[in-house]
Amino acid sequence: MKQQTILIKKPSTRKRYNILLLIFITVIINYLDRSNISIAAVFLRKDLGLDTVQMGYIFSAFGITYALLQIPGGIVADKVMSRILYAFIMVFWSIATLLQGLTNSFLVMLGLRAGIGVFEAPSYPINNLVVSRWFPERERASAIAVYTSGQFLGLAFLTPVLVWIQDSFGWRGLFIISGIIGLIWAGIWYAFYRDPKKHKTVSKSELEYIEKGGGISIEKSKGKEKFTWNDFAEAFKYRKLWGVYIGQFCLGAITIFFLTWFPTYLVEFRGLDFLKSGFLASFPFLAAFFGILLSGFVSDALLKKGYSVEVSRKSPVIIGMLLSTCIIGANYTNDTFFIILFLSIAFLGTGFASITWVFISLMAPKKNMGLVGGVFNFIGGLSGIVIPASIGHLVKDGDFSPALMLIGALALVGFFCYTFVIGKVERIESNK
Repeated sequence: MKQQTILIKKPSTRKRYNILLLIFITVIINYLDRSNISIAAVFLRKDLGLDTVQMGYIFSAFGITYALLQIPGGIVADKVMSRILYAFIMVFWSIATLLQGLTNSFLVMLGLRAGIGVFEAPSYPINNLVVSRWFPERERASAIAVYTSGQFLGLAFLTPVLVWIQDSFGWRGLFIISGIIGLIWAGIWYAFYRDPKKHKTVSKSELEYIEKGGGISIEKSKGKEKFTWNDFAEAFKYRKLWGVYIGQFCLGAITIFFLTWFPTYLVEFRGLDFLKSGFLASFPFLAAFFGILLSGFVSDALLKKGYSVEVSRKSPVIIGMLLSTCIIGANYTNDTFFIILFLSIAFLGTGFASITWVFISLMAPKKNMGLVGGVFNFIGGLSGIVIPASIGHLVKDGDFSPALMLIGALALVGFFCYTFVIGKVERIESNK
């Protein structure tokens, strides 16, 4: 099904792409600091004398605070300037990352992982708000795909580097170096980020291009209206929003496996050498990177050719969720090539499905976009609590097969949510 599109004159500047680069690098650092523990896990467990259940709790500690603070984080993102808020939270999650390299205690490590979750909680609502302000709707899926791909590209190319850092400086050095990088980037973000109308070098034609194309004005999105419980209720009462919420939990479950237990799976269950596992682990992340870039540009291309929003935005997610079920195939082979192939296809699918933030951008009430984004990331973030701890229990006897079956089944649930639950993709108008 096709629909007519409105032609808008191209602007004389492209400062929005500079902003996108800032977000892209910030996402790389965000995921570096939340996932470097997966690289450290094998030796950290030995040095601190932890079993798989305790390690599962450490993996889940981040997810608990990250998920619980998504809704407050979304509300704060709506009210506080993105330039200030992002720099502030980045400084504190980087300090918590650095301090992990100095601890000898299970409980302290648990607390520091929880602290990183606290300060990273508003990050994706901020990302979505920034892109919604800087990009017209016709370019938004591509923009979301680009910045979200940072998590996969960074891990694809940085995983071998992180493995080398740990091999050279130990797991403590890995955390300390990661934290220092984050502190430096927090200063760079504060120095260079501005909202569209406060950016000194953006042209008038680019501002008009963004606003006429559906970019969310900073004045409209923030305003002077106070938060009310009716705003909170609106985030939960629509079936279409529940469709993307549950779908995000399923998508998060696949991602969280790769961010936590994947290196342990390769080293301890599949018996690969640690350095070799670092090289092989990069292939699924690289596949996910190409998957998400492809999905964003395919989605926007379909929209520009006149296909409906439903076809343009849902197709990559539905196809991606189906591909993600291929993770189960790794249970039926002992050949390293095919193990990595099945895992790469699964994570390619995860990447292809990862433009899900575009649904919040297109459907959430404008007044409460940060709040709805917070609920969306909260429910998605619950996977970061449930999945690592669940896998820790499932694999305590050394068999990862049930864990991969669980991930594949959740991918299928996500497929059904986007196919049958969400319905028409359109802006929800606030009752106020």
